[in-house]
Amino acid sequence: MLTQLRRDHANMARLLHVLSLKHKTLDHGDRPDFHLVREVVDYILDYMNTFTIPLERLYSEHLLAKAPEADELSRRLANDYQALHKRLNQLSDNLDMILMDAVVPMDRFANDLKAYLDAHRAYLRAEREQLFPLFREYLTDEDQLRLLKMLPSGAEASLARLQEDYPQLYAEFKEAPSPFARE
Repeated sequence: MLTQLRRDHANMARLLHVLSLKHKTLDHGDRPDFHLVREVVDYILDYMNTFTIPLERLYSEHLLAKAPEADELSRRLANDYQALHKRLNQLSDNLDMILMDAVVPMDRFANDLKAYLDAHRAYLRAEREQLFPLFREYLTDEDQLRLLKMLPSGAEASLARLQEDYPQLYAEFKEAPSPFARE
């Protein structure tokens, strides 16, 4: 189970890397491929809504039953995640405006994109450094197998959909460095 979570984190980090490359383009005063940025944002929003949010609920409930002291961390991460989702929805709205040729200040969009990237990376780091150790400590192999069966189907199918539906994004995703290479 933790292997699956680590793989999901690695995939998300790669998508964030693709967005950070587009942010660098903006930072240099050039226009990135906003259609590709749209694809990344849509994919992440879909992934959050159909896979990550149900996963978070499931794991939080089971962890808190065994480790009530994890309540504060769980609440903080849930609040951080809601704020992250709100930032991403705002980026999505701004992308809609940009793609309809409405006037959106590029410096504001670049700042919003950077703030989102920083927040999402911080969230992933907090999960990896604070939450995953609690999973290892409190959830037995049997718990993890039971939770695995309860998970929404999605991660592998979602990645396959990425390859089929967003070939340009998938190509950039595959080019992005794996965070596991640094560990």
